[in-house]
Amino acid sequence: MIQDKIQRAEVVAIVGPTASGKTALSIELAKKYNGEIINGDSMQIYKDLDIGTAKITEEEMEGVPHHLISFKEPTEPFSVADYQKLVRAKIAEIQARGKLPIIVGGSGLYVQAVLYDFQFTEEQVDEVARKAYYEELEKLGPEAMHAKLKNLDPQTAETIHPNNTRRVIRALEMIELSGVSKAAEAHNRGEVPLYNHVIIGLGQNMSREELYDRINLRVDIMMEKGLLEEVKGLWHQNIRDVQSIQAIGYKELYDYLDGKCSLEEAIDSLKQNSRRYAKRQLTYFRNKMDVYFLKNEEQL
Repeated sequence: MIQDKIQRAEVVAIVGPTASGKTALSIELAKKYNGEIINGDSMQIYKDLDIGTAKITEEEMEGVPHHLISFKEPTEPFSVADYQKLVRAKIAEIQARGKLPIIVGGSGLYVQAVLYDFQFTEEQVDEVARKAYYEELEKLGPEAMHAKLKNLDPQTAETIHPNNTRRVIRALEMIELSGVSKAAEAHNRGEVPLYNHVIIGLGQNMSREELYDRINLRVDIMMEKGLLEEVKGLWHQNIRDVQSIQAIGYKELYDYLDGKCSLEEAIDSLKQNSRRYAKRQLTYFRNKMDVYFLKNEEQL
């Protein structure tokens, strides 16, 4: 039974598409199983992105400790490798207190990278090497550069079209700078679990119509709560071309504030992009992770 697995688990994760009910379930489980909650959403790490990321409020926490929420400035970069290190340390802290770590969020890769033996190669850049490769490309052409990659890293070359010169050059750079091929890096993204864990999923047994209606309603509620004013605050600070502003809800309203569309069009786009994202989330959880999807009305 799933309850027995939760009781024996070192770590529990709750995943699901946007608007599927993860927050309410996480509080219920934390109270029942003596847990503390770790944010598993890649955008809730940022300060000042509250309404658009559906960040939990102090009242909604109901006294349950929450971690890794609102600790980065909107202008700061943050990678899945950064997240992996922080969360693994946080899991150890929570376990040392005799509590159950519960990771909650919709960012599948972030959750997966913590629970399994993912290893990330540092993204190095050598501007001199890159410039030399582009000069070589100009002289010899795409086919010759692809042939060079094929000689050094045939497995990666098979996955890149010769005309995709940016990826060809990036793969060549990686070999020169780190001695690690793209194929080898992908192989490092392991499937071996590092914890005795349980991943609980929501949304799988919800009809698409119901999920989409919940998403549309949630966007309407966000707008009523002041999402436009929240986005304006970032827009007036001229925060642009950074990771945080690519979040759904922010990029669409930036288009409105930039005069590229009407407010109604921006909201329609926000809803559509949220629905598409939810579909991608469910696909990821089904195909990439060993998830126990709750059935309708199932109790934990």
